[in-house]
Amino acid sequence: MKKRQIVSIVNFIRDVEPRGPVDLAEPVLKQIELMKKHGLRGSFLLQYDALIDPVYTDLLKSLDPAQFELGVWFEIVEPQCEAANIPWTGRFPWDWHVHCGFSVGYTKPQREALADVLFGKFREVFGYYPRVFGSWLFDSHTARCISGKYDIDAMLICKEQYGTDGYTLWGGYYGQAYYPSRENVFMPAQTKNEQIQVPLFRMLGSDPVYQYDFGMSAESGASRVQGVITLEPVYFGAGGGAPAWVDWFMKENFNGDCLTFGFTQAGQENSFGWPRMQGGIEYQFAQFEKLAAEGKIVVEPVGETGKWFKKTWDTTPASAITAHTAFDDNDKNSIWYSTKNYRINLYSDHGDFRIRDIHVFDEHFKDPFEDKVCLANDAAYETLPVADGNRHTGNGVIAGVRVMRNGKPVKAGEMKFTEIREGEARADYGSFSVLLREDGFTFTSDGDFELKYMYGRDDDHMETVVNSSEKELVMSYEGRTYGLKLKKGAFVSPSEVRSEKGAVECVIER
Repeated sequence: MKKRQIVSIVNFIRDVEPRGPVDLAEPVLKQIELMKKHGLRGSFLLQYDALIDPVYTDLLKSLDPAQFELGVWFEIVEPQCEAANIPWTGRFPWDWHVHCGFSVGYTKPQREALADVLFGKFREVFGYYPRVFGSWLFDSHTARCISGKYDIDAMLICKEQYGTDGYTLWGGYYGQAYYPSRENVFMPAQTKNEQIQVPLFRMLGSDPVYQYDFGMSAESGASRVQGVITLEPVYFGAGGGAPAWVDWFMKENFNGDCLTFGFTQAGQENSFGWPRMQGGIEYQFAQFEKLAAEGKIVVEPVGETGKWFKKTWDTTPASAITAHTAFDDNDKNSIWYSTKNYRINLYSDHGDFRIRDIHVFDEHFKDPFEDKVCLANDAAYETLPVADGNRHTGNGVIAGVRVMRNGKPVKAGEMKFTEIREGEARADYGSFSVLLREDGFTFTSDGDFELKYMYGRDDDHMETVVNSSEKELVMSYEGRTYGLKLKKGAFVSPSEVRSEKGAVECVIER
């Protein structure tokens, strides 16, 4: 069955930019012109300050709703606080610091009031409630409230990143979309009873090969503030402003090896100004028209994608992002496999294979800001680490789980990705292969081997081993217990597994 390959254009609008003079209206006008020129459908999300400025609202009211979807962007601004009778603590009318600019910086009643003011103003201006809601980050209480009260179709949240712009989202569902847990919006729910019945989409279109390790070195470890390699058109060299990178990203992200559906969010907020985004966005939109005409992608508003997602899946489906090459190197490849239970990344660099990442999802892992107001300039959401090739790298060791034989890493051959059945896939690497399942994974080889987790740091985002036996490894992180159970193979130590008749079969446990 052919998988849907979806590009959702999402541009969002602010009405103030304190970091320097920039024409904020020009990008909106130009984005609309380009979407009309290329026949592309998409979304504009308005921050509260843009909702009260006729420069934007009069323009957007004139648009064909069949082509242009309107929604809300939930970064907090001074006039929104004034409308909700809440003190404003920002340095400027819009301030990107988390304690004032995002919902986690407010009490639960304040979060509700701020959301109600935003949705109410939208209805006052446009005559209906918005059905799309986005922000770089927002808390679970807000997600529960708006999904129950306003019948929305889609939510959007930032990509995976560590420290960028003052917020960390680390260990989550790597792409596409998932149904979030009611207790933690960053965690996919495992059961229908515990899920918010609105899909949450990851934004920005991350480079599936390089973004994860960006800024990392074997000696000094991971960057405290990651750089960005995404589809955003303001990034050049490697990113959405470079035509060659865009061509590579579209080829790999929409190659069909996705299990369920391919997805990326395109577009740009107006704060960057038109001159910075012009070249990248003009090239991208022309390519989107071409690829859509060839039947390779569908370009649609994200709310429409959300409706389709809800109609198609009752719970979060497994998905994959499979890059057979890197932007600048045909001998690198990466598979991000995500399910409602865990995520894993398989990575090969010129035959040097490692599992870069394994994180477990737990619908009862409490939102860190459920009963706490963030008073800091930054904030973090995490999931449960098993192996973290980024945060655990350092002191000369690039962290990861390696396939070992006779004390030496087994060299990977050419990667081949095969869908076995819905939600399951096999990645072949010559002398060994990995079966990816919703409940775990299985390594098989043409002879006995070991899986060994090598790491150089254990002082950042590191789990604690609670108990270890031949068949089970029990871990703990931030008060939650989880683990790995072996159906085939045996733990030699908490960081090493010995195969059984050429196989290691592992199941995720909570």
